[in-house]
Amino acid sequence: MEKWRIVFMGTPDFAVPALRALLNSNIPVVGILTQPDKPVGRGLAVQASPVKRTGLEHAIPVFQPERLRSPGAVTTLKTWAPDLVVVVAYGQILSPEVLSMPARGCINVHASLLPRWRGAAPIQRALLAGDAQSGVTIMQMEAGLDTGPILRMRAEPITPTTTGGSLHDALAQSGADLLLETIRDMQTGKVSPQPQPDTGVTYAAKLTRADGLIDWRRRSVEVDRQIRALHPWPGAYTHLHGRVVKVLTCRPVARSEGGEPGKVVAIREDGLEVVCGEGNLVLTGLQTEGRRRMQGAEWARGMSGQLLFGSHRP
Repeated sequence: MEKWRIVFMGTPDFAVPALRALLNSNIPVVGILTQPDKPVGRGLAVQASPVKRTGLEHAIPVFQPERLRSPGAVTTLKTWAPDLVVVVAYGQILSPEVLSMPARGCINVHASLLPRWRGAAPIQRALLAGDAQSGVTIMQMEAGLDTGPILRMRAEPITPTTTGGSLHDALAQSGADLLLETIRDMQTGKVSPQPQPDTGVTYAAKLTRADGLIDWRRRSVEVDRQIRALHPWPGAYTHLHGRVVKVLTCRPVARSEGGEPGKVVAIREDGLEVVCGEGNLVLTGLQTEGRRRMQGAEWARGMSGQLLFGSHRP
């Protein structure tokens, strides 16, 4: 079977399993494009992307253009002469010139069942919406936002305990496996691109920290989905006595006692029972800003007086 020269474009942890799958399968990755090194964490230490670190481990040439449309980036791509470009969460839009450069085109690993959840945050948006399943799609890239023809697709169930982190990891691995199958099928002519349907299109807007603020007036099942969807990033949070409290884990329960939304009505063995707009929620894992993470009941022992969580800082 002919060995295609592949250029890999990706940046975060989600892209690493796909890159490793290509490298472990002896598929020639002739170069990697990833985002420039950036300051990370409280100390703002400059760090290379996970994809860059993986590429350097395997002695693959890595290029980090500020803009993919720059002459230098285009020249580098032409020098690498790819037969196929594989894109996994790269973080930049590919220009028409780049899209048309490789003989076999550009394909993308997208973390949703397209056309549902096109865009930047498909994993979290699927959880927030209460979807029963998510998945990965391998598509042929074109100028539109995640609009290209579908090559392969694989579903992944969403359970009542699925979090943004666990779904991220499952889809990253599923996408890596499906990517290898797709490339092999492309090489043997077994792929027939299918246009995306016009119905069922939704967009997964980029997440911000503001998406994590809990509104206790909402139903407990909705707050539960929010907490799970945004774990570990950007995280769900509330306010108490003027401080930010991160809510890490929880479980919905039937209402044992009502009251003002956000009020703690019971201390259970595993956490705090909080009133929501409909139903209650037991918070089993919490972290006050500047302090360590705690199990819910342990966290409650350090508190005194009436506990009323708020949706804004007093």
